[in-house]
Amino acid sequence: MTRPSSPPTTDLPPDADQQAPFVLAGDFPAVTGTQWRAAAAKVLNRKRPPERQLTPDDAIARLQRETVDGLRTEPLYTREDITADLGYPGVMPFVRGTTVRRGQMDAWDVRAFHEDPDAAYTRKAVLTDLERGATSLWLRLDPDAIAADDLAEVLADVLLDLAKVEVSSRTDQPAAAEALLALIEASGKDRAALSLNLGLDPIGFAADQGRTPDLTGMAPWVARLEGYRQSRPFVVDGTLWHNAGAGDIHEVAWCLATGLEYVRALTEQGVDLDTAFDAMIFRVTASCDEFATIARLRALRRCWAWVGEVLGVAEDRRGARQHAVTSWREITRDDPYVNVLRGTISTFSAAVGGAEAITTLPFDAAWGLPGESSRRVARNTQVVLAEESNIGRVNDPAGGTWYVESLTDEISTAAWAAFQQVEAAGGMVAALAEGLPARVLAELNERRRRQLATRRLPVTGVSEFPNTAEPTLEVRPRPAAPARAGLARHRDAEVFEALRDRTATASAAAAAKGGSTPAVFLACLGSRRDFGGREGFAANLFHIAGLATPSCEGGGTAEVVEAWRAAGTPVAVLCSSASVYAAQGREVAHALKDAGARTVLLAGSLKELGDGEDASVLIDGTIALGVDVVEVLTGTLDTLGLDTPGGAR
Repeated sequence: MTRPSSPPTTDLPPDADQQAPFVLAGDFPAVTGTQWRAAAAKVLNRKRPPERQLTPDDAIARLQRETVDGLRTEPLYTREDITADLGYPGVMPFVRGTTVRRGQMDAWDVRAFHEDPDAAYTRKAVLTDLERGATSLWLRLDPDAIAADDLAEVLADVLLDLAKVEVSSRTDQPAAAEALLALIEASGKDRAALSLNLGLDPIGFAADQGRTPDLTGMAPWVARLEGYRQSRPFVVDGTLWHNAGAGDIHEVAWCLATGLEYVRALTEQGVDLDTAFDAMIFRVTASCDEFATIARLRALRRCWAWVGEVLGVAEDRRGARQHAVTSWREITRDDPYVNVLRGTISTFSAAVGGAEAITTLPFDAAWGLPGESSRRVARNTQVVLAEESNIGRVNDPAGGTWYVESLTDEISTAAWAAFQQVEAAGGMVAALAEGLPARVLAELNERRRRQLATRRLPVTGVSEFPNTAEPTLEVRPRPAAPARAGLARHRDAEVFEALRDRTATASAAAAAKGGSTPAVFLACLGSRRDFGGREGFAANLFHIAGLATPSCEGGGTAEVVEAWRAAGTPVAVLCSSASVYAAQGREVAHALKDAGARTVLLAGSLKELGDGEDASVLIDGTIALGVDVVEVLTGTLDTLGLDTPGGAR
């Protein structure tokens, strides 16, 4: 499919304000880009020796950031970065929203997600959500979730003509759709007044289960919803790709490819083009990368409108309706209350990005079935943002900002190129069979693994600022889920959680015998101003795995060795400044090795030890910014003799 050569523009309305814009910085002297770059270099060059001074171009390169899927973030954006006409909400190309918000508080659906198999509990939870701020429901019907036969009980107290209901399933989507339709038809409600989504996503289901997509029989589902003017049978689920490792570009690209595949299948089965194009919603991810989420939702609407333009769809049918769900991949098990912050940022981003419906996942979702407290926090996150922060009163509040507009353009362009790759492979069904998404996901997951391991992609509370004394959450465990052979879902924090589990298992075994938590000794040399920064860095690193970090502060070599012996660990880390390392580092390292230390690490650089014998003879490794912490911690746990879960060493 060829992208339109020039995206449509919209003329200013007759009553638009034609006065000269008010310039907030009008009383200040103009600053050129060259001046700003020189100022940035000056800041970065502080404390750098003359021979290592950065040029302005080098300084800007240091400040640039690149995402997993190759989007580059600049340190500064200007008016020149906006190249496209901004347009208006509710009209082509729908970048600024599919609808116009007119100051109402309920600018989006607060969609509560339910999957608890206890029908009585879920019935009560559903009613509580609707009474206290939720405006619609999303129910998962599966053997490990709500049973299809229990749907009537779960929704017994719901006024179906007031609350939208959406179902989904990981095992049998047609059965879930039939269960909802049977309930609706038995209610005798006016079809035109009801709003529902049947959650059918044949391509997403096949990818999730490792099967071949079956797009036959899609048209009858459209016919089943005839008369349901506010309802749709299909969903294009981008969260599946996100949770399997996709970044912003490929979530958009594969949503476009899937949606187009559905349009083609429906028209081939006799559904008219406009109806086919309007028969689906897009379920998308809201991540805690605020600006990327805002730009991605805007980019998806733009690209889907381009698809509609090429196909000749009526303009008022080209808008991509989006149901945003906070990222499951970003939820952590450890320090779970930080998930409240992640959920808040993600929800805010989805609202600013123009999602028509938002689901905020409870902060304890990685532990098990969410409880009343976490469900309340998830619900109130949206209520507070809508009714106290007043986000819903503003149309596209990020529109016109140079960074967001530039990022929207970048995602649109890159996603369209990735979409074209799928089209070149014969469409999404053919691309799945050929293994294109699997190859892309493998590459993206490897890049993400490296960024997580080096903390270029930090996970607060897990890989940064870990809480070693956090309380355990009391939740009900999830039922065992049916086996799948398709997309592998992974949370970003899992690799660090596995390290923490190794230590926790060993700690429990040691406690049963009167022992203590496995530890790494921090040999802090000199005064606190010498070792303070590196002690904090080292302690934070080893706390990721839940290890204790006993230490000594200053003292001579004999005192350091004595303190190391008292710590009872074979691993020691030297922490101090370059000047102290040069004066005392080699002597202490020698003494620790002579006393029996199996591993001696150094916080900093080996060259800080000064001249003498090869430092690598004394030091087994270094830790510093950018180090692969997973590799360091895995090696440390191996040295400590801690088993991996299941007993393997």
